[in-house]
This record gives sequence, structure tokens and C-alpha cells, in this order.
Amino acid sequence: MYRVLMPIDTSEERALAQADYVASLPGAAERVEAYLLFVFDEETGDVPAEFDGAKSVSRIASIRTARDRLEEADVETTLFEDSGDAASDILDAAEAHDVDSIVLGGRKRSPVGKALFGSVTQSVVLNTDRPVVVTGSESE
Repeated sequence: MYRVLMPIDTSEERALAQADYVASLPGAAERVEAYLLFVFDEETGDVPAEFDGAKSVSRIASIRTARDRLEEADVETTLFEDSGDAASDILDAAEAHDVDSIVLGGRKRSPVGKALFGSVTQSVVLNTDRPVVVTGSESE
């Protein structure tokens, strides 16, 4: 089984782009297992209003969107959550689940900013020995 870690933020567009990429992998329905991760940021209080007071990964719209798309493609999915520093949690999850690759959702950047990744993406890329794919969103 080819294991893919999909750290998902609150953007449904990015989550959909990540799911579309994973679903397009050769033999995805038979050979790919996707781990969808959402990291609650307790330090900054960055908790989407939709589940304030009831932290549950299954209540996050972007997670549901990605899961639904992958299930349509018959890709096995596992949902899990963590809290704390996103980059560290992503790297820890990749190690714990022994994933074969990490699929991150990229954000739209200005022409100058396109040369640089966001801090979480950059930290993951620089601190893992696993392949990392950075997708855009549907509108980019």
C-alpha cells in the first residue's frame, strides 16, 4: 500500500486540490491509503468558528470535502487530528504512519512570493526525507 499524508487546513479549495492529486495517482483505488491530518493551533487560538468549543476533525468542512472526494475515487482514508505546531506535527505524523509521501496544499502567492513557500510548507520540505508534493487550489 502506498501511504500519503495530507495535512489539510481550513481551505476547501486547497483540500479539494490535494484530494484530486491523490485520487489521480496510478491505481489509487487499489493501492493508495490517504491519511488526512488537521492540526489545531492552540497557541494562537486558530480554531475555525464552525467547531469552536467542540474540536473534532470530522466537523471541519475542508476535511469532509477531501474525504468525500477520495471516497468517490475509492481511496481508503483515515482522519486524525493533532494540536500544536503544524510543521512539527506533520513531520511527526509522517514518521508515525511511515508514509511514502506528503501532499501539501499551497497558497496563492505574489510573483515575488512564488519563489518562497509558506513557513509550514518550507519547514516540512526542508526537514523531511520523504517526497513532498505541493498542490495549488482549483482557482489557481
